[in-house]
Amino acid sequence: MATKKNKLTAKEALIMERLWSGPKTVRELLDSYEEPRPHFNTLSTLVRILVDKGFVRHQGVRNGAYVYEAIVPQDDMAQTSLTDVVRSYFNNSYFNAVSALVKEEKISVDELRELIDMVEKGG
Repeated sequence: MATKKNKLTAKEALIMERLWSGPKTVRELLDSYEEPRPHFNTLSTLVRILVDKGFVRHQGVRNGAYVYEAIVPQDDMAQTSLTDVVRSYFNNSYFNAVSALVKEEKISVDELRELIDMVEKGG
């Protein structure tokens, strides 16, 4: 099973994004890339690494090829990634993270009000 020690590389994350939309063979994954596409063997190796890390499994065979599916939900990965960013870059403070978004004008006053309303309503 995937653990916090098993971080995704940027290339692995791209594969996961494609697998979250549905199970695919390596060939189908390859076909989903724009040019320049990775080499088939490279993509196949990355998928096997994701299997070894516990993010992906093969669920069967289609046209003689393994069909792979994501077994770690996208929401779980997003939460883990956010937690890692907050810990690494904002001294483990979500307040500091939101403050940075405000300072950089990446979040509007209306969005902040919406967040406050969500917190006051309990989620």
